[in-house]
Amino acid sequence: MKLDLYLAQTTELQKIASRLLEGLPTIEKWVFRVLLSVIAYFVVGKLIKKVCNFLKTALQTAGVEVGATQFISSFAKAAMYVVLLMIIGVQLGIKESSLVAVLASAGAALVLALQGGLSNLAGGVIILVLQPFTVGDYIIESTNKQEGTVVKIDLFYTTLTSVDNKRIIVPNGTLTGASIVNVTAQDRRNLEIKIMISYQADLIKAKSILDRLLREDPTTMSDKEMKVFVDELADDGVIIGFRVWVKTEDYWPTKWRLNEAIKLAFDEEKIEIPYPQLDVHIK
Repeated sequence: MKLDLYLAQTTELQKIASRLLEGLPTIEKWVFRVLLSVIAYFVVGKLIKKVCNFLKTALQTAGVEVGATQFISSFAKAAMYVVLLMIIGVQLGIKESSLVAVLASAGAALVLALQGGLSNLAGGVIILVLQPFTVGDYIIESTNKQEGTVVKIDLFYTTLTSVDNKRIIVPNGTLTGASIVNVTAQDRRNLEIKIMISYQADLIKAKSILDRLLREDPTTMSDKEMKVFVDELADDGVIIGFRVWVKTEDYWPTKWRLNEAIKLAFDEEKIEIPYPQLDVHIK
């Protein structure tokens, strides 16, 4: 009985060994396919990068706007990687029909899970087509009060650089769903400054000083309309001001320079700039 049991166990082990030996070539082929797929992924991935760089250069040579170039390049890169992964899946033995079914299921799941991402993608397309701003524009986003110079427009996000050199990443869906102020869309801006002077100050002299400073400033557009006006008779003084046209890039330097010049000129001419105060009279 023991001999028969031993022979039966030996026979079973031989069957298992035979199955392993028969399956070994199949395993080797599968491992070879996996290694070949990994190599193909890295090699073709480098090729995709070169194609994207070539596409960027071609679009820039053709005079396509920088933001559109960045968006098209990102979209092409994503599409090529999707095709690459599909080809690798087929090479690993996955049937095309199964692969399509898996991709459809994954796509449906992604649509549900990444609704915000899809809105950002749609926002990127809207920005590309309508161009409310382009790379190099200074914009202010109303929802979160983010502002800066546009440096990159991507598939899902737009990158800004603030005046103090912070990098701000804003979802495209937020930009298309909010009010956007494009500060640099026009080549010139209307600069307005208001100043309060005391009721005892010489109003005519104060207005003439403002008019003189506007005409003497090197960056104000003397060929455009300049206005010096009395804006309000306030509780603490008379508010006067002016409006003048300047180039967009000169807006802030001109404003800062005129503010300083006004203060110095008023001090020299003894024109008082009042501050809020409360006079108490005791009888």
